[in-house]
Amino acid sequence: MTDELEQAFRRWMRTGATVALADGVGMPIGLCSALSTVAREVGGVKLIVGWCPELPATLELDAFADVRAFMPGRTLREGVTSGLIRYVPAYLSQLPALFSAEWRPDVMVLSVRETAHGLCLGSEVSWINMAAQLSAVCIGELNNGLPEAAQPHVLRSVEVNVIGESTRAPTVVRERGFDPVFAAIGSRVAQYVNPGAAIQFGPGPLGESFLAALEVPVKVDTGIATDSLVDLDAKGLLIGEPVATYLSGTEKLYRWADGRAILDGVETTHSAGRLEKVDLVAVNGARQIDLMGQVGVDGNNAAQAAGIGGVRGLCLGRRASSQGLEHRGAAIKPTRRINLGGTLDDPSVGSALNYRRRGDGTRECRLARSL
Repeated sequence: MTDELEQAFRRWMRTGATVALADGVGMPIGLCSALSTVAREVGGVKLIVGWCPELPATLELDAFADVRAFMPGRTLREGVTSGLIRYVPAYLSQLPALFSAEWRPDVMVLSVRETAHGLCLGSEVSWINMAAQLSAVCIGELNNGLPEAAQPHVLRSVEVNVIGESTRAPTVVRERGFDPVFAAIGSRVAQYVNPGAAIQFGPGPLGESFLAALEVPVKVDTGIATDSLVDLDAKGLLIGEPVATYLSGTEKLYRWADGRAILDGVETTHSAGRLEKVDLVAVNGARQIDLMGQVGVDGNNAAQAAGIGGVRGLCLGRRASSQGLEHRGAAIKPTRRINLGGTLDDPSVGSALNYRRRGDGTRECRLARSL
């Protein structure tokens, strides 16, 4: 079988080709070994990767002449630090322009599953459908072990050359355990959510605590759907079907999402023009906030933690929304500010904070009063 996969890649890969490798919990792991072997053999192949919750052991990054990543999380961090991977700080809402020009793929490698509408994506749509539409050729791994969670229009006009099959389940991404600090923050922020509002939450303990604390029915319009979405539905607080672009969780989420058309491409989910019409509450964490209120979410001088992802598009939509609200853990910027109380020892905080110098020369920052 390995020889057959390699032969299929040789048919379409040429020196200097740009290959886009689909990401997420359902990435085509079974094709990575053949892809790497042929890339090394052909030479000069460029690779584009996104968010990889699991880095396949068979994906040999040094087989490629150039590797670029726009969501280098935990699994790609070491490669970015060593220089093997070039981090491109692109917003998800910028990806359509990048893939239409500089990053237009010669080969798109992705996972597909069978549906009543034909072959479709499973546990993620994100940038994959858009890149597949633009690619010269699409090579697929048929994996009916993935949930059927994508909108039926996805891949409708794309010809996918299936060269391998699998029934592999999506990668399991578990939530962190209970954290009393995040639980307190989530509980305070949840008080400001009106019944019927749409919420966006970043994955991680802040977003999970926020969802757990909600007591009013809400819509969900987010980037990554997690297990907490299932819990929200079980409490009867989920209005309609959620909107997302990735799944990331455990079997509980994947089983719940199977048969629901909740996933769409970033050109839809992260469109500021669409989001400005939504009563959106956006809750995201930040790693750095400066005195002008500028926010850094992808890392600091010490380490590359993640990518910018969809925060910019979601927050632009939130700011344009007439009822929008945003919380970044430490700083809140208009449309509305809220007072969460507490003291911060970090002086590099946004304009939503008051700060004063202590007697020992350090600064104390306090959240501004509610407006």
